[in-house]
Amino acid sequence: MSAALPFTRPPHALLIEPIVRHALEEDLGRAGDITSELTVAADARSTAQLVARQAGTISGLVAAERAFHFVDPALSFAVHAPDGASVQAGTLLATIEGSSRAILTGERVALNFTGHLSGVATATRSMVDSVDGTNARIVCTRKTTPGLRVLEKYAVRCGGGFNHRFGLDDAVLIKDNHLAAAGGIRPAIERVRAGLGHMARIELEVDTLAQLEEALSLNIDTILLDNMPPDTLRQAVAMAKGRATLEASGNITLATVRAVAETGVDYISSGAITHSAQNLDLGLDF
Repeated sequence: MSAALPFTRPPHALLIEPIVRHALEEDLGRAGDITSELTVAADARSTAQLVARQAGTISGLVAAERAFHFVDPALSFAVHAPDGASVQAGTLLATIEGSSRAILTGERVALNFTGHLSGVATATRSMVDSVDGTNARIVCTRKTTPGLRVLEKYAVRCGGGFNHRFGLDDAVLIKDNHLAAAGGIRPAIERVRAGLGHMARIELEVDTLAQLEEALSLNIDTILLDNMPPDTLRQAVAMAKGRATLEASGNITLATVRAVAETGVDYISSGAITHSAQNLDLGLDF
């Protein structure tokens, strides 16, 4: 399974544009880029290079390009190392040519998106590489930056990971608090099956092997094994015998992910690859 490739096509422009437009509106405020307008001649033209200052996996150039084109549609944006590329420090990622003022105005927003999303892609790639040779796929969670989910999940795919559900509306994931409110596993599953459309899948979170045994008796599609140590995960895999897709989750780190993958689970979900990814250092040089 680890040899499979994630769906890496960028989100549609209709999804990217509102996010980028909001970031530019936040930066430009009420008066626009007064520094660039006062220091740089209106007819000045420049060439700028977007460069990686450290090694990593790139994501977010689609947002950077959109930012520059919102500022000035006449700007040229040439990509040299596309989203998904693994690069070394000093690699030229893109060249921007045109109005000096426009390049300066779009610079920070473009770097904010590309640096952050490349950080997510790089963190994901590290985990994906760590489980190479196992059956486990690395997937993200809903622990994303508000407003940036579609781009952060794209960055996960650029890093070789796969996406979990995008929101509350595209799959059922019954967690411990749902079970507490519903009165247990069986009543929760019965209510879901009574009202769920045939196209949606059901995933149930369990904390113990006893809960897993009950879940397996109900023929649930996917079972999330929450915060189980590797020895318990191995027992869970042996109990399931392929009757359900198994996902391991809970404080997964780069240091622990290999041991989790070697238990035989199908998926490993990590919130850290989005909520704790370190920004990749990039620069825009004139």
